[in-house]
Amino acid sequence: MVKASFSHVTAWVFDLDNTLYPPQARLFDQIEVRMTQYVMDALGVSRPEADRLRKYYWRSYGTTLAGLMREHQVDPAPYLTSVHDISVDHLEKDLDLCAHIAELPGRRIVYTNGSAPYAERVLAARGLDGLFDAIYGVEHAGFRPKPEREAFEAVFALDGMDPVRAAMFEDDQRNLAAPHALGMRTVHVAPQAHAAEHIHHYTNDLTGFLKALV
Repeated sequence: MVKASFSHVTAWVFDLDNTLYPPQARLFDQIEVRMTQYVMDALGVSRPEADRLRKYYWRSYGTTLAGLMREHQVDPAPYLTSVHDISVDHLEKDLDLCAHIAELPGRRIVYTNGSAPYAERVLAARGLDGLFDAIYGVEHAGFRPKPEREAFEAVFALDGMDPVRAAMFEDDQRNLAAPHALGMRTVHVAPQAHAAEHIHHYTNDLTGFLKALV
């Protein structure tokens, strides 16, 4: 049974975007527009070139911000404020998901490559505010992004969490490699499965998966 695979887990770590809300909400469509505009303004390049750089930095460094910081010494704080200045009004509250997260035994954490204030806005819009013991953004990892192992280690050390007794829920399969290496139970939450040694479980229905655990 899947439930038995989580019997040792005392800390539950959730990514935010496309994990605690469905991809159909398309928040990242808004964020990508703002990221492209920020690259245009910061580097003085055309929209097509900014789009190309945004995608290149994401592939190469894990996030657009990481590429901008490493190659252009961009200040991360104004960037994070700007790109996350989006509407979340269309997000719907999910009482079932809320109930099943609340039933998880142990510590409940959100860890996102976005900022913590942005995560708080999204969680409130989903009716998930007040459920989590801690919310960590990229700023808590010294602006190092997932999938870097050092980013996970920094956040988990800050939290005092033992990865061997934790589970990670994440939509980007790249971001499960480091948690797997650290000894975590890994769950890929996405519309389509991705077979990889660092993925223990897959689901396209986070609420249903959590229901089976509790």
